[in-house]
Amino acid sequence: MGSIPQESCPDALEQLLSGLPSQHLEPLWLKMDAMVPASPNPVAKAHLWKYEDALPHLLRAGKLVPAESAERRVLMLVNPSMAAPCTTDTIYGGLQLVNPGEVAPAHRHIAFAARFIIDGSGFTAVEGKRMSLARGDVILTPTWHWHDHGNESDAPVIWLDALNLPLFRYARVNFAEGYDESRYPSEPANPPEWRHPWKPVQEALDGAGVPHATHHYRTPDGKHLSTTIGMQAERIAAGCTTEVSQHSSSFLYHCFEGTGKTIVEPPNGNGERVVLEWKTRDTFAVPAWSRIQHVNTSATEPAYLVAVNDRPFLELLGLTKPGL
Repeated sequence: MGSIPQESCPDALEQLLSGLPSQHLEPLWLKMDAMVPASPNPVAKAHLWKYEDALPHLLRAGKLVPAESAERRVLMLVNPSMAAPCTTDTIYGGLQLVNPGEVAPAHRHIAFAARFIIDGSGFTAVEGKRMSLARGDVILTPTWHWHDHGNESDAPVIWLDALNLPLFRYARVNFAEGYDESRYPSEPANPPEWRHPWKPVQEALDGAGVPHATHHYRTPDGKHLSTTIGMQAERIAAGCTTEVSQHSSSFLYHCFEGTGKTIVEPPNGNGERVVLEWKTRDTFAVPAWSRIQHVNTSATEPAYLVAVNDRPFLELLGLTKPGL
């Protein structure tokens, strides 16, 4: 078969291109760099939310917004380069408050949720299994499980929500269903299947015997917490600067305890570095494929960070670079 003669007239190419939009066609060769970039190209930026700045707004919402009208009283952590529900390209984060005597009514949804308890005490019931909440706990709500939250103490309970909501911008299959009553019938869980308390996590980190230790939250059979969201905790020794790391995953970090800073070099930042200075209860986002380095600025006390990541989702679809 002979070669096809090529037209070299610029007017002919212009005529070709001008006729494509009406047929809902576009030339890939003009957008190849954007479609297949030289490195991962997240939209999200590195950003930090100071707890001391967010807390007054959250407490005010607790006074002005009734639980029954809000269903979930949450301030979303919206990445400055994106719109809700994006805290990173794949992870949604928010700060939720339940006042004393309140119940966040029972519902269920397709989205998977993980919660890190920041302050206060209360309970969450999942599929009829009631679990107490304490600072440092990780509480899970698996897909399509009935759940409600309550607070029987005399002070608000506040936690960090983390869900896979950004993924539903592409797979538009998430929806929720409310229960007929505010509470789904429940009994105390023993053991609490979907609760991961802080104490054994800190013991594992403190016992690792290295300046920078990482603990990966797992299910009892050793798997990630879900198919889309995973979690890890890190301990950075006093005065320690960690090695630079780089992962396909994006991260939503929360400082459980300590003071320090994280140096982030995003893949699309042209070599520019972002320095996020954090302390206890602050939360920050790190885009995928960023070079990350943590620094504990305390000379005497360790720092503990907890991070939500999207590694299970990437691994399940085979989207991680080998070795990372």
